[in-house]
Amino acid sequence: MIIHVTDIQNGKILRLVKGDITERDVDVIVNAANSILNHGGGVAGAIVRKGGRLIQEESDKIGSVPVGSAVMTSAGKLQCKAIIHAVGPRMGEGEEDDKLKNAVRNSLSLASQNGFASISMPAISSGTFGFPKDRCAKILVYESKKFLTEHPSTCLNTVEFCIFDDETLVQFNNEFEKL
Repeated sequence: MIIHVTDIQNGKILRLVKGDITERDVDVIVNAANSILNHGGGVAGAIVRKGGRLIQEESDKIGSVPVGSAVMTSAGKLQCKAIIHAVGPRMGEGEEDDKLKNAVRNSLSLASQNGFASISMPAISSGTFGFPKDRCAKILVYESKKFLTEHPSTCLNTVEFCIFDDETLVQFNNEFEKL
């Protein structure tokens, strides 16, 4: 369900939806991953359950990924073309805001470098990693707007935030109201 669509510039949009990220009709989805790419629970678990073991197998070959970084695998049985695994910070590890900003920027850059036009991302780190939902929404929306503004020639036209729960959706909605 589409909640908000905001045109940033030249047809580049930010979109807020409520739903299941594994069912989004976009080129690439973002997985909120841990640094060892073990996709057991949360968004990661749902992606592997619906997309198949291939996603975990490809992740195992990649190995460990630093916090703030992003890597890509195929999408398995999902309708998107690929999955970007963004490693967000756990609260309490230090420099969490900067690490989350990096995870967002690296995800958007990877999508752009691979020629994708649309991306959907969850509220990275705001679940089991304990990152405050309001700060998460602010960082994801701001960094995505900044990326689209600073890279007007990117093939990435749509940056979507796919939110599953009402509590997080309120925080993202608040950030969209400020755009």
